[in-house]
Amino acid sequence: MSSTDTPANARGYRRLLDFARTHIPGRRSWALEGIGSYGAGLAAILSQAGEHVVEVCRPKRPAVRGGRKTDMIDAIRAAKEALASEHLIQPRLRGEREALCVLLATRHGAVLASAAAINQLKSLIVSASDDLRAELRKLKRPVQIARCAQLRGRPTQDIEHRMTVRALRSTAQRIQALQAEAKELEDEMLVLA
Repeated sequence: MSSTDTPANARGYRRLLDFARTHIPGRRSWALEGIGSYGAGLAAILSQAGEHVVEVCRPKRPAVRGGRKTDMIDAIRAAKEALASEHLIQPRLRGEREALCVLLATRHGAVLASAAAINQLKSLIVSASDDLRAELRKLKRPVQIARCAQLRGRPTQDIEHRMTVRALRSTAQRIQALQAEAKELEDEMLVLA
């Protein structure tokens, strides 16, 4: 059995394909794990070259002795799994589908960060001075966020009040930016869908 090591980049993938063509002429089947992440580049190059690619689940690895990982053993396990499997997994399509996935994941991150910032804003309002808290608590959330984003401290106010106003403004502006980002990403997703 022949083996080779190549770097995980386009040049290394082409070198691996050339190696396979030299040592395994004819039709080949490639069993790859992590096609949606680390194996995406290799899967794309192999598919473009007309190679047959299947995805295998990450094989269970025994406890590693000496803290070393062996790619050769992992490759053998992946091949055995592919040979033993009754139903091979076809790699998911990239292109528009992958574009939607990355936009969705990024939007999800913006939505989560926005929710965290809204909770932080509520906390800041609860602990604000009585007059500031009374002014802001009666407002509905979108108006509250807009109002906080425009707050300005005055030099005549004490430092605690000025810094609370600063924190409220900063947090509200972050919420607005994250909500705008989520909306832009959603619009781009609708164009692709």
